[in-house]
Amino acid sequence: MNRINPAKLLLSKWTATRPRHKEKHFLVTELFRDEQGTVLEIELQAVLTRRAERLAWHNLQDAEHWKMGWK
Repeated sequence: MNRINPAKLLLSKWTATRPRHKEKHFLVTELFRDEQGTVLEIELQAVLTRRAERLAWHNLQDAEHWKMGWK
């Protein structure tokens, strides 16, 4: 399990362990917060295609799907 500080996710780099559509490397481009400032979701952008998807930041803790940095 990846240990993550959600406040430091912006512009962090991630590698998908099971790439889809040749999209392997991703960058966190936006954080979505609630009224108290707690990070709920992030926007991940594929480096190759610039396609963006929104997902819960907790998904990045799954080491079977995501690795920190570009590898």
